[in-house]
Amino acid sequence: MDEWVEETLHPGVRFGLKAERIVFDSRTDHQHLVIFEHGRFGTVMTLDGVVQLTTADEFVYHEMITHLPLLAHGRAENVLIIGGGDGGALRETLKHRALQKVTLCEIDRGVIDLCSEYFPKVSDGAFDDPRAEIVIADGTKFVAETDRRFDVIIVDSTDPIGPGAVLFTPEFYAGCKRCLTDGGILVTQNGVPFMQGPELTGSVKAFRRLFRDASAYLASTPTYIGGPMSYGWATDNLALRRLSRDVIATRYQEAGLNTLYYNPEVHTAAFALPGYVRDLIDA
Repeated sequence: MDEWVEETLHPGVRFGLKAERIVFDSRTDHQHLVIFEHGRFGTVMTLDGVVQLTTADEFVYHEMITHLPLLAHGRAENVLIIGGGDGGALRETLKHRALQKVTLCEIDRGVIDLCSEYFPKVSDGAFDDPRAEIVIADGTKFVAETDRRFDVIIVDSTDPIGPGAVLFTPEFYAGCKRCLTDGGILVTQNGVPFMQGPELTGSVKAFRRLFRDASAYLASTPTYIGGPMSYGWATDNLALRRLSRDVIATRYQEAGLNTLYYNPEVHTAAFALPGYVRDLIDA
């Protein structure tokens, strides 16, 4: 009998993936984690019933949440990743050779251990890179208490349910602002605007109380249903969101990147928001 793993994140919507083989099904210290094989999307991970990662299309999300802010900044040396226990954002961030240190703060050690075992190509050795520092802690507490400062903060969180909910609060964003360097960039995972509009509205509203420039950018990831995925954007440097394609192309070439989704043209186009998304961030 066919076994289907169903996601019911959005009210009134049921999204199912046929599981050819359940690889892992158990609870970590913080959440229910399921890993299974799918014919088109490869190995899939869900947390508390919500798809987080598939090996077929994870490159879209991880490239867009990392390379866009790093190349926009242009001089980043220290980066903080909140969440990201699968190691994909860490993998992409460490491709920037000029970085001195990348700190990954993940609340659930079990996610890191299981992803290292079942998704080794996603992290691709990133956890063993000498520039990587792994901190097992609550991200909200970390940004509120650390005496370190970061040029770019990447919030690679789950949706605002369960342990990820606190990463969508004004208090957390204020903590991020506190430990950013002058002109630093904060980017966040902000869901699918068509399905989760209030999530994006709330984040950008909080950003605008803290930063001179607050907006969002978009990218389409097949397994995140309902339209393009949004990424929150916040910085005090008004120029960074408006850099030309030529500037980004030069930085991209100098970084020696080889990407499947992200490129300089996609970078600049990602900030071109449809009317309904503009309405959400201006609400």
